[in-house]
Amino acid sequence: MLRLGLLIAVPIVVFDQLTKWWVLADLMDPPQAVAVTSFFNLVLVWNRGVSFGLFDSDSHWGPIVLSAFALAISVVLVVWLRKVGSRLPAVAIGMVLGGAIGNVIDRVRFGAVVDFLDFHAFGYHWPAFNVADSAISIGVGLLLYDGLFENRRKIR
Repeated sequence: MLRLGLLIAVPIVVFDQLTKWWVLADLMDPPQAVAVTSFFNLVLVWNRGVSFGLFDSDSHWGPIVLSAFALAISVVLVVWLRKVGSRLPAVAIGMVLGGAIGNVIDRVRFGAVVDFLDFHAFGYHWPAFNVADSAISIGVGLLLYDGLFENRRKIR
């Protein structure tokens, strides 16, 4: 399952970094809001906090502490991945791992995470996010599903 998880994580890191490169190098030079649909924009947001801007801080230590924390979690995820016995949690852990590493790369390079996907409806905006955030959210959702429903099926 380690191989499967890593086969999921690596393309997520690559795709995440490629999309961020495209946004920074082409789309947001100069920074602007690009309306794609009536409910979706491409924007440039520098996230100095954790997911969806929580705990945002301009502290010099913020990126270092958050990167160290994400790397520690990544080590735990790899250990967990080595012990997991089925495909769904291996895929889910790989998604979370890939997303975490993608965002750590940004923190090391820029001191903040590049977010650019902006969904909105009826005057409300979801906080801007990126491919790595999406992978983390979907991976956590799959882990919850596996823990709540798949393990119940194995018990029966």
